[in-house]
Amino acid sequence: MDTSMLVFLAPPFVASLVIAGIHAYLGVHVVERGVIFVDLSLAQIAAFGATVALLMPWSGGDPHGNSVYWTSLAFTLLGAAIFATIRSRRARIPQEAIIGIVYAVASAATVLLISKAPHGEADISEVLFGSLFTVTSAQIMIMAGAFGLIGLVHIIFRKKFFELTEKFENHQAEHIGVFNLWNFLFYLSIGLAIVLAVRAGGVIPVFSYIVVPPVSAILLTRKKGSLVLIAMLVSIVGSFFGIYFSTHFDFPAGSSVVAILGVIFLGAALVRLLKRKEKSKPTH
Repeated sequence: MDTSMLVFLAPPFVASLVIAGIHAYLGVHVVERGVIFVDLSLAQIAAFGATVALLMPWSGGDPHGNSVYWTSLAFTLLGAAIFATIRSRRARIPQEAIIGIVYAVASAATVLLISKAPHGEADISEVLFGSLFTVTSAQIMIMAGAFGLIGLVHIIFRKKFFELTEKFENHQAEHIGVFNLWNFLFYLSIGLAIVLAVRAGGVIPVFSYIVVPPVSAILLTRKKGSLVLIAMLVSIVGSFFGIYFSTHFDFPAGSSVVAILGVIFLGAALVRLLKRKEKSKPTH
């Protein structure tokens, strides 16, 4: 691989690493809370907000314009505030059903609006899978700064966030009140991380970064302290090989990363299966 190729690959790889780190961490909370589709729903809400702004005359048709970003952010924060008030209780309408409905409606609305855009199919593809190879240094710096602040907040108040996640995991959500500041900050963190990442990575890759690495980590370890580290490692490996195979075989970057993460998940599932078979063998 020559120098020019390394220079070309550097921005998308760095962008994927920046996205992977914070989303792998947040994904541990998402998976353990059992709200798997909340990130996909928020990502689709962000995409819907961006699409609405893109069709407005003041956006100038620039998908990376400030008006598109702020509109997408406003839609996402509204969604985060709504999800923060939803409780996982033993009710006739489960939490995931509401999240799924929001995702379906936001997806349909996005497709309907994009169908009226001059380059509809291309726009849908970019919204869903992103365009890592067109990411700019400015975008990477903004993401790194924002994700660094989110990570700092979660490091400082990690006990609060993990205690709350444990309550959801143990089905004690009804004890935290209708509106909980830490719960709102958690969904706010996801919303901010997603709205920035979707612009570069797309809806499907961002969803994969949040869900696949933590689930793979859970398959490989039961230790709470190791979950985040393994999830981040899975994200980094998936990003590296995803970008590499994307260039080598001329695949779309976002789709390639998702596929590699899927392969890693299958590998983790196989390791878990082999461990179970080993434990089930009779001892003599």
